[in-house]
This record gives sequence, structure tokens and C-alpha cells, in this order.
Amino acid sequence: MNIIVLLKQTFDTEERIVITDGKIGEEGIGFIINPYDEYAVEEAIKLRDEHGGEVTLITVGPERAENALRTALAMGADKAVLVNSEDAELDEYSIGKILASVIKDREYDIILCGNVAVDNGSGQIGPRLAEELNIAQVTSITKLEVGNGKVNIERDVEGDVEIIEASLPILVSAQQGLNEPRYPSLPGIMKAKKKPLKRLELNDLNIKEDLLQRTTVIETFLPQKKEAGYILNGEIEEQIKEVVNLLYDKEKVI
Repeated sequence: MNIIVLLKQTFDTEERIVITDGKIGEEGIGFIINPYDEYAVEEAIKLRDEHGGEVTLITVGPERAENALRTALAMGADKAVLVNSEDAELDEYSIGKILASVIKDREYDIILCGNVAVDNGSGQIGPRLAEELNIAQVTSITKLEVGNGKVNIERDVEGDVEIIEASLPILVSAQQGLNEPRYPSLPGIMKAKKKPLKRLELNDLNIKEDLLQRTTVIETFLPQKKEAGYILNGEIEEQIKEVVNLLYDKEKVI
């Protein structure tokens, strides 16, 4: 079974975000594998161990993204591809096109990715890629079983569960609860240094420039700092009057 995992390197979720000149500053910031992508890597390794085959990681990102790929290789993936997008202005549309160009001639049964990335949170890359490749897609999965050319899937639907059966090939996006990602072992880290990692430049993919970025970020800003809440005292009738006065006079929403 040939499995492809889409990987993204994101800010460490413990880092303090700083906006400089309308952009998120990267100086001194730590980077990690997008946490949802860790579920995808773990599931791919489990499927490989159960059914045989290999796990290929693919990322579109700057050179520093190699660290995320090496970490996933240390977890147990077999090989990786880094499409260097250093200094390129890309969006979800263009990244979908790039990934499709890399994957279209490869043999694969399943493509796994994270449900969303914790930085932009668009959740678009997986579905866009599936459309480009003209294959089935199921998002937000919490259980995956493979056999006889089919998959049985459970997916999260806002507090409930939807059960789906589909045929291979397919793209699925991993939701929290699918598995418990493993930590790279010391032997795994040592082996990862020797595992194949192929580098591609955007020029290698023969993608027309006019097919790339369709959206532009106009402004990036941090959310407003939350003010202290209100504590209401007195009888219920008095509290209701106070709420109305606050909404009318201070918050000006009524």
C-alpha cells in the first residue's frame, strides 16, 4: 500500500505571536509539525505496518521545513519530498496546484493530511488537492479501516459520528482522536538522517505563473485584548435591568 502524507511546518503552539510590519515575525520562533498532521503521519505508519508498502511525506515550504520532515521520518515514514517555496507568495489554491503536480504521476492508495493547520486554519488544502486529482475525499476522520480496496471511515460531525464506506484511492483528513501520535525514538532519529529526502523547486514542476496565487492577505492583526467582565449583583430583576443598560449604554449593541 502506497501512502502519501501532506505535511506542514507551523509555529509552535506555545510561541508568542508578534506582528511586525503587517506580517507574523519569525525571528526566534520555534517551529513544529502541524499537530493535526501528526495524526496523519501516525495513521499512515500504522497502515503501512499492517498492509505493507511505504509512506511518502510531501511538504511545500521553505528550507526550514526539512526539520519537520526529518521528525516525521524519525517517527517511521519512509521518504520525503520538499518543494521549496522560499520567498514565494502562495495561497491554498496555488499549494493545491503544486501538490497535484507533484503527486499526479505517483502511485498511491491513500493520501492523508491534517484536518486543519493551526496557523491559518483554512482546512482547504486536502479538499482542493482531491478535486485536482479527481479522487474521493472524506474530512475530519476519527477512525479508518482499510481492506479489499475499500475504506470504512468514521468522521466527526460536530458532536456526532458519520460512518462512510468508500473505494480507493481516497484522500482523508485527520481529526483529533484518530490515534495517539508516537514520539520519535533515538534509533528512529538516527535512521531518519539517512532516509531519502528529495528537493524540488517550483520551476521543476512546469506550473504556469497565472495558475498560482489567487488571494492576497491585505492585513494581519492580533485580536483585541479582552476587557474584564462584569459582575452583576442584587435581585434578578435588578440584574436584568443592569444587563440591558450595559448593552445599551456601554456596549451599544441594542
